[in-house]
Amino acid sequence: MADRLPSATVDLVDDYTGHVEPGGPAARRTLNALTITKVSVGPYDNNAYLLTCRATHEALLIDAAADPARLSDVIGYDQDRPSLKTIVTTHQHGDHWQALGAVAGANGANTIAHALDAGPLPVPPDRFVTQGDTVAVGQVELEVIHLRGHTPGSIALLYRDPDGHPHLFTGDSLFPGGVGKTTKPKDFESLIDDVSSRVFDVLPDDTWFYPGHGDDSTLGAERPKLAEWRERGW
Repeated sequence: MADRLPSATVDLVDDYTGHVEPGGPAARRTLNALTITKVSVGPYDNNAYLLTCRATHEALLIDAAADPARLSDVIGYDQDRPSLKTIVTTHQHGDHWQALGAVAGANGANTIAHALDAGPLPVPPDRFVTQGDTVAVGQVELEVIHLRGHTPGSIALLYRDPDGHPHLFTGDSLFPGGVGKTTKPKDFESLIDDVSSRVFDVLPDDTWFYPGHGDDSTLGAERPKLAEWRERGW
């Protein structure tokens, strides 16, 4: 059995709104096949998402960003805790992988990232993924969307819930109010093009998206602003 990290005592609420706060409780959303638990970690208010297949009790963590003890507490310590099989890192920026080595080591989890962003990671990925690939969490399948611009290898994960609306985990590529930060005009053009063609052009308005920082939103709430984002250049 893997060594347990010391508990950081995280409360859990089931009234999911998409808002969590540093040091506050984690929030859990329960779907028919999957639960989604969101928690804020680290000094940059990073969101980490624990996805658990309800049929198999296997789990996948999106961005082991910081606070390994806090993340371990979200996973739990009793016999009914989910089995963390996979950790996906959405991109190479350091605030999204500070706890990667500790959490992967404590749980024996496989790690996944895009090859173009693998270099800075503290743990060499066990698997590389790119546009069109799939990642499994138990019996649930997630689609990989490569969104180039914030970093070369930024990825999003999409769950097409057959019993509801799509759920999209966007890392730092899409937020309420705009796309992720870029430093060069060509990177912004790449990102806004990918977000437009690979996200907004193919997914419905009721798609709920979960960013790497801050509150969630829907594509329908953000779609009217796409032209404004492109015109302003950020």
